[in-house]
Amino acid sequence: MDRKDKLILAALQDDATQTVSELADRVGLSKSACWRRIQILEEKGIIGARVTLLQQEKLGLDLTVYSAIRTHEHTADWFDGFYKMVSSMPNVMEVHRLSGDIDYLMRSVVPDMRSYDEMYKEMISNIDLYDVSSSFSMEKIKYTTALPLDHL
Repeated sequence: MDRKDKLILAALQDDATQTVSELADRVGLSKSACWRRIQILEEKGIIGARVTLLQQEKLGLDLTVYSAIRTHEHTADWFDGFYKMVSSMPNVMEVHRLSGDIDYLMRSVVPDMRSYDEMYKEMISNIDLYDVSSSFSMEKIKYTTALPLDHL
């Protein structure tokens, strides 16, 4: 990966709606050279998707919830059920399996506390969880989907 690839990735992270022509001008390449590089970055899986980011608050999803989940069951069957459950819940945005005292960290977005309570009740009725400790975001100080590229 060279400097031009990094410039392309940074520009696409900033605005994926740019035309290839606009992007090529921005990074100092011909349109065809820029398009070839984008195709290679996609083939390598470096560019995974081009999406539109929505503003959750404008859609009435005012509450962001971080849930630390612990389980006493560490079997393939339990994990399968947990995976299927969280994958089917549209309000669950991210789930990470962690090292340490907490088994999973989940980020969810919901309209309000009542909606979170309904989601919580759905979770505990579908899978055995030892402990769920949730924290509610009071203010979003920084949020980005752009990955750092300086180390490349």
